[in-house]
Amino acid sequence: MPDTLTTPDIVQATKQYNYGTWRFQKSWMPLHIVDAEGCYIIDAAGKRYLDFSAQLMCVNLGHKNQAVIDAIVEQARALPYIMPGYATSARAELSTALAEVLPQGLTKFFFTTSGTEANEAAFKIARMYTGKSKIISRYRSYHGSTASSIAATGDPRRWAVEPSGKGRDFLFAPEVNCYDCPIKHTYPQCGIACVDYLEHMIENEQNVAAVIVEPIVGTNGVLVPPPEYMPRLRAICDRHNVLLIADEVMTGWGRTGKWFAMDHWGVKPDMLTTAKGITSAYVPLGLCATTEKIAAYFDDHYFAHGHTYEAHPMTLKPAVAAIAEMKRLGLVDRAAELEPYMRSSLEALKAKHPSIGDVRGMGLFWAVELVKNRVTKQPFNTMSDKVSGKALVVDQIAAHMMKNGVTQQAWVSHFVIAPPLIIKKEEIDFGIAAMDEALAIADALVEN
Repeated sequence: MPDTLTTPDIVQATKQYNYGTWRFQKSWMPLHIVDAEGCYIIDAAGKRYLDFSAQLMCVNLGHKNQAVIDAIVEQARALPYIMPGYATSARAELSTALAEVLPQGLTKFFFTTSGTEANEAAFKIARMYTGKSKIISRYRSYHGSTASSIAATGDPRRWAVEPSGKGRDFLFAPEVNCYDCPIKHTYPQCGIACVDYLEHMIENEQNVAAVIVEPIVGTNGVLVPPPEYMPRLRAICDRHNVLLIADEVMTGWGRTGKWFAMDHWGVKPDMLTTAKGITSAYVPLGLCATTEKIAAYFDDHYFAHGHTYEAHPMTLKPAVAAIAEMKRLGLVDRAAELEPYMRSSLEALKAKHPSIGDVRGMGLFWAVELVKNRVTKQPFNTMSDKVSGKALVVDQIAAHMMKNGVTQQAWVSHFVIAPPLIIKKEEIDFGIAAMDEALAIADALVEN
């Protein structure tokens, strides 16, 4: 290989030797990115793109936060690796910092290198602690790509690798979706029937160890539950001695205007899993946090889990810096303060474009849902289209936005708007303007 690769060389080598995730490989042509700073990424031609979804809803601090970068360098010089059985200053510092920001009562930590591994840990801990095997998830959900986490995932990414045999240890309930209820109820007259159905499942199944929920569903639509939902779910789990796992991989770290989304309802989970924003995604770190009650069980019972990179010091020190930076910059409050501005901007977009069926979200975590018909709520595309390779309207719109300098995450029939928490109002305006122009593509396809 030559000492200096050209952009075509780099793109070709990437495509030739690497798998593009969650896609058909033939059509993948990755963009060559050479730099990123603040709320922007920059390609090899020098073009800047507003990062309107913080990459995969994870770069909460924005790109190139110097304090986090310095922490990475400092730890690399001091102690780049030590096995999990040892104590380190980075481990102690992060554990102390976590105890200050996590929902009260979560006091014992297992570190991983991703959100999916954090959920794997949660499932194992739930089964060891309860002696039961089944996990209840919801259909509109994503919990990761490893074996158990994908088995607990409701969306179509599970279909190609549907587990057999023990696969029935993962069961699916209806999601909470007040815009388009899967069980055809209307809030608030419904009495939150979707959460009652979860209790029905628990009562009619044996061996339910835990229920796992994204407090606000992430990739699958930013589905915000009504205020009664989480307290009711907590009570149901308590009645039946079932653990409640909150998957805050995407909703944690200030994204919704609280440190963690469960804080909005004052509900304490038995376990909380998270990743992404814990280091602003600069290094791969995940976390499974449990209550002291669960932790005490393992004082006299074998803890049957672990891996080489658990509590890897190179992942822990940047998280200490990231938490400190979130506090210094006031980013949790900032997300809450910008919520009305984002809401009004998106509501104005909806009023203008007949292809928008709904906008919803909290803090700086929003979805724009597209429909072919507002009355019937029929989407332009379905999950089956996604896995069959059919062209998606949202992808066409995202590509148009990219031409105009905005990167936007799209999924089946909606967009996930989740910019870095440092974003300014004028940058929100720029992102909204790019979507405004691109939505002409969908408006032209709307049924009269």
